[in-house]
Amino acid sequence: MNAKITVLFYLRKSKVNALGQMPIYQRITINGQRLDISSGFFIQEEKWSKETTKIKGNSEEARIINGQLEMIKAKVYETQKKLFMNQEEINFENFKNEYQGKKERERMLIPIFEEHNRKIKELVGQEYAAGTLERYQTSLKHTKDFIYWKYNISDINIEKIDHAFIMEYEFYLRSIRKCANNSAVKYIKNFHKIINQCIANGWQQKDPFVNYKAKMKEVIREFLTEKEIEDIINKKFVSERLELVRDIFIFSCFTGLAYIDVQQLTSDNITLGIDGDKWIFKNRQKTDTASKIPLLPTAQKIISKYENHPVCINENRLLPILSNQKMNAYLKEIADVCGIKKDLTFHIARHTFATTVTLSNGVPLETVSKMLGHTNLKTTQHYAKILDKKISEDMIALKSKFGTNSYLITHKSGT
Repeated sequence: MNAKITVLFYLRKSKVNALGQMPIYQRITINGQRLDISSGFFIQEEKWSKETTKIKGNSEEARIINGQLEMIKAKVYETQKKLFMNQEEINFENFKNEYQGKKERERMLIPIFEEHNRKIKELVGQEYAAGTLERYQTSLKHTKDFIYWKYNISDINIEKIDHAFIMEYEFYLRSIRKCANNSAVKYIKNFHKIINQCIANGWQQKDPFVNYKAKMKEVIREFLTEKEIEDIINKKFVSERLELVRDIFIFSCFTGLAYIDVQQLTSDNITLGIDGDKWIFKNRQKTDTASKIPLLPTAQKIISKYENHPVCINENRLLPILSNQKMNAYLKEIADVCGIKKDLTFHIARHTFATTVTLSNGVPLETVSKMLGHTNLKTTQHYAKILDKKISEDMIALKSKFGTNSYLITHKSGT
């Protein structure tokens, strides 16, 4: 914080004007580096005192200009004091910018966050799903509300964001917003992305997340049993809309595709696979990883059922899927009429494919992971953990292999 600053005035002889006067220059030295600035005053050389670095005598001209030079000198030390009081490093660049009014403008958090969200909005449907934009918009709202709740301001300089800010934000999400652990962690994760952008752009020098740690809690993913799948398939719906929603949901149960990926499917995604049968080849919207899924008979029948549907023909879609919001609304109605007590959403179809349709029927974990387009096998392992039925079946097979008389343990008395 300490810096050696000196000030002196001198005549610049190389810039004599038409009247033979020389400009009075101010020289500020900060830790050995010089900043030379014109004072705006001109004087004849003979009136200038090199010893006192001011105009000689007590003439009115001398009193006015010397008074102005003292004020200029005072400004130097006022600038030094301001930097010190603001706890800013007093170096040549900082001093120069502050003194000349060219201090770099403050970088505020909210405009940076809003610009990030604007770019995501522009890329929805290309690189991002609509749900991603919605999550970042919600995260931005929580951030704004937190800043106002904690500091009673509408925005904050990114340089003011430190470890304490992160901890207080997390506390706010958990206590005031009543967010569950995983929701709070996800909002903080979204906020971390904004901070990382600031650091990458050189706008922020310290990473406030260095000593921050948060862990997602494992969530038991809901999925349908074989009986529940059969109940939905066999149910006769009076409404064509419910029948359509049921069919597309079941299609996802037998392909493992998420809503956005089903929505994007065209006939071009159906290709003959290595076995000569029809497969779905599709890069997942979420991760851009390839999914290669052999078409099971149930999924193939649903595609054939809707191949001449006006939406499929006019919009070049494989299936006439509704909006995600409408699909989920109708799925709740389907759950009610089928007597299913689970909160039925479209994403449950993907979980059902991973568990009931594939893993429960002996499809290896690595194969399921590949079809789901997971980038990490650990993601798929979450499904395997919840399959008590599979554990039971595997152990029954193991018991049968060993037989009733295998590895008998006998106990001898006296031992």
